[in-house]
Formats: sequence, structure tokens, C-alpha cells
Amino acid sequence: MNKLLRKLMTLAAPMAAALSLFAAVASAHVTVSPAESTTGAWETYTLKVPSEKDVATTQIDLRMPEGAEFKQYETTPGWTVTVEGNKVSWIASGDGILAGQFQRFYFTAKNPDTAGDIAWDAYQHYADGSLVQWSGEEGSESPHSITEIVQAAGGSDSHSHGGMDMGSGSMTMDEHEAIMENAESGSTSPMVYITLGISLLAFLLSAVALLRGKKE
Repeated sequence: MNKLLRKLMTLAAPMAAALSLFAAVASAHVTVSPAESTTGAWETYTLKVPSEKDVATTQIDLRMPEGAEFKQYETTPGWTVTVEGNKVSWIASGDGILAGQFQRFYFTAKNPDTAGDIAWDAYQHYADGSLVQWSGEEGSESPHSITEIVQAAGGSDSHSHGGMDMGSGSMTMDEHEAIMENAESGSTSPMVYITLGISLLAFLLSAVALLRGKKE
């Protein structure tokens, strides 16, 4: 029994590595959330930026999707914000986002008046001068985030998602908690799930083979 347990533990090691890889890839993308909003709403969006390299992220540029209109932003200590046309840039005035860290930026935008998907193209600048363009299609190595804009119910309040007090640069606790819950809904490449599924299947088949050999 101990010998069989040791074999199963040996097989579990690659499985744990695959799960760790899945978690790392799933959280590595630059994302904009929520993944769904309504037509014409003033939505409070969350831009989540992880630093994947050994050097700090010093700037992030976000392009407003066609039909969306940038309105407001929440101040973030250590960062300045510039708006040029449809490009909004967060620029570090200090160390930036160090390796192994991430930063959330909050802003309000008015959604398009027609239903459909909108894409958020983001451009991540690192301290070594390198640039990662999060502007690819879903399933690519650097996909952009997608927000589905659905038709608002008749008579709904188009400002129901906003409400940040930009004079003080802060939000209510309820608004902040809602943003934190939505911020984790970033897109993940389907290949990640396929790889995880194959790893799980291989582990189960190996375990069954070991159990059958033990019985024989």
C-alpha cells in the first residue's frame, strides 16, 4: 500500500506543476472588467495590470473602444493620468508595478448606445523599454479584454454603474467591493483549459493503470 501511495504521489507532482502553470497564466493577462454592461450606462471599469517580467511596469496605455467615451478616473498614488483622444495613460511617478505585483486602476466610461462586444486594447510598458501589446484576439498569447454590451431595460438609470466621487478621488465601500469582485473575471486562452484537461486525464489514466497492476 505504501509503495502504491508513493507512486501516486510521484504522479501528483507533474499534476501540481500543471495546476500552478494554469493559475499563473490565468492571472497574467491585462484585463478590463466587468465582462458585461448595458447600453448607454456610465460604467465603473477596473483595469488590472500584472507585472510579468523581472523589471517594473512603468506605464499602461488603454484605448477606448469605438462608441465608448472616457469620463472620469480615480486617482492612484504613485501614478499620473493623461488623456489624449481615445488613449488614456497611467504613468508611474515612482517605482511602478514591480515583478510579482499587480495594480488596479479605476475609471468611468459611457458605454455605446448599441449592443455588441467592445474590445479594450492595452499597451504595457516596462522599465527596460520593452512593450507588450494586449490587443490580440481571444485565444492569442496577448488577447485584449472584451466587454459584452447588452441592451438596457426600458427606463433604466444610465448612471447606475458609476457614482464615484471624483472630487475626493474615492468611492463608497459598496462600490469598491463590487469592483473587486468583478476584477477577477479576465479572459483566459482556451488552450489553458485544454492543457489542464489533458493533464488531469493523463493523471487519472496513470492512477487506474497502477491500481490494476496492484490487483494483478
